[in-house]
Amino acid sequence: MEALTASNVTKRYTNHIALDGVSLTIPKQTIFGLLGPNGAGKTTLIRIINQIITADSGEISIFGEKLNAKHIGTIGYLPEERGLYKKLKVGEQLTYFAQLKGLGKKEAVDKSKAWIKKFEITDWWNKKVEDLSKGMAQKIQFISTVMHEPKLIILDEPFSGFDPVNAQLITREILELKERGCTIIFSTHRMETVEDLCDHIALINKSKKILEGSKKQVKATYRTGTFAVEHVGAFNVPAKYELLEQKNLEDTYFRSLIKVNENTSPNQLIRDLTEVTEVHSFVEKVPTMSEIFITLVKGGSDE
Repeated sequence: MEALTASNVTKRYTNHIALDGVSLTIPKQTIFGLLGPNGAGKTTLIRIINQIITADSGEISIFGEKLNAKHIGTIGYLPEERGLYKKLKVGEQLTYFAQLKGLGKKEAVDKSKAWIKKFEITDWWNKKVEDLSKGMAQKIQFISTVMHEPKLIILDEPFSGFDPVNAQLITREILELKERGCTIIFSTHRMETVEDLCDHIALINKSKKILEGSKKQVKATYRTGTFAVEHVGAFNVPAKYELLEQKNLEDTYFRSLIKVNENTSPNQLIRDLTEVTEVHSFVEKVPTMSEIFITLVKGGSDE
């Protein structure tokens, strides 16, 4: 069973198409990267999933059931624009949000205290949100998102405002949630985070889905057949290869970028190289998610 499927979801505003027939499939117990430039349609899709707005057409299913009101309690949503009550104390805030998600008063208090203890911030319990730093408030928002143990979690730019230490803490919690059976939809502009965390991705640009698949599949699709070789001495490559760059690193030590055609295997390239140089390192230059993103989006959305 898939965690979420969207079929031909469309949303129009007066002078604007926010989503144009978007379909995607999110496997259960995965971290799914929902990517795209500003204005692409990501937030609109997230709001439809959370039933904040409705689609004009198309259908969304959650764990095999058509999206309906009862799914609100099974989803944890961390919006990019945070929404804490500044005058409430941290303990009151967490308890309130937990009760909104269906927990009883005692269970809400117990779970709130357990998370506060886990994050080693028990002394924040009686502090007002307005007295917290941005990073501290972000922690409270994250706890309120996951405390009711939702099966589907949507995180919109969850690392915004975090220093590296706290970003690492939240990363660890996200991976732990996945291990416990949660499915996480992860919307971000930080491609290094996508590289580290996401199992599958979808890229939306100008209201349309333009890419979807496992991270491994996507990278394989955009392989360029380019290899980075560190070797001794300069050389000329055979005509069947393209030498993109040859750089002297130190003394007689060089680094070359060589592109092969689709009919040439890496093993053949290695054999040919060993006839003209002493090879010290041979690595395929696989495109990063950032490079793929930039290639496909070409600088951003026009919306």
